[in-house]
Amino acid sequence: MKLNHRKYGNSAPPMIIVHGLYGASDNWVSIARNLSEHYEVYLIDQRNHGDSPWSDTFNYEVMKEDLREFMDDHQIDKAVLMGHSMGGKTAMFFARDYPERVQSLIVVDIAPIPYHDLALSSHFAANHGKMIEAMMDLNLDELETREDADKALATKIGSPRIRMFLLKNLTRDENQQFAWKINLPVLHRNLDTILDGLDTGEIKKQGGIKGFPALFISGEQSGYITPETHSVIKETFPAAEIVTIPDTGHWVHAEKPDLFLKNIHYFLG
Repeated sequence: MKLNHRKYGNSAPPMIIVHGLYGASDNWVSIARNLSEHYEVYLIDQRNHGDSPWSDTFNYEVMKEDLREFMDDHQIDKAVLMGHSMGGKTAMFFARDYPERVQSLIVVDIAPIPYHDLALSSHFAANHGKMIEAMMDLNLDELETREDADKALATKIGSPRIRMFLLKNLTRDENQQFAWKINLPVLHRNLDTILDGLDTGEIKKQGGIKGFPALFISGEQSGYITPETHSVIKETFPAAEIVTIPDTGHWVHAEKPDLFLKNIHYFLG
């Protein structure tokens, strides 16, 4: 699949940033502009997100192949890969199959484990199913303003910050009617697949995924990377470093961008 992308800077080496669930390339523009002083930064929209095409097939196997195709099309032999949440999983699946094409790996607030139980039970993790259903239940034909959409979502999603993030996906079509830029029915049907993880047991037996340095950045208050997952991360990626950004949730890069970038620059040298 041909993915939509944005590009910043012209300095080698190339860096590709992969957004998370409900995200898009424009969520990462300020980070990309900072990093573009030293890297050729590509921000991609994953399938069923942003301005990339929609597809009924939605899993990490096809998304990591989308990433490989993107690199091939842009003649990128090897890149620094950074992925947040679902995008971090895409990057990890890619690194599993194409380690020779990874310069460095940066994974933001996600571990290589499945998250089915956490998404349903933890107050730290978003209940993704209910969020998607809340967006699908919006009657877009009745909305006149984005404020109307926010007010309607507020009955089911209490956090103004999460609502603001989700509503970035609300756009107007050629008839000036509200429409979603994300493929909500497909996301809903494939949510269990998106919450899947790598086969860390098998990877551990094979000695882990090697050949490049890796950095895992966690938000202290998010609950996605916990002390219990550190050993799994290091068994899966033996060269991994793990850092925690204090007083942040799942969207570490948006909550403390300066400290986030400081860790990125330090890691990449």
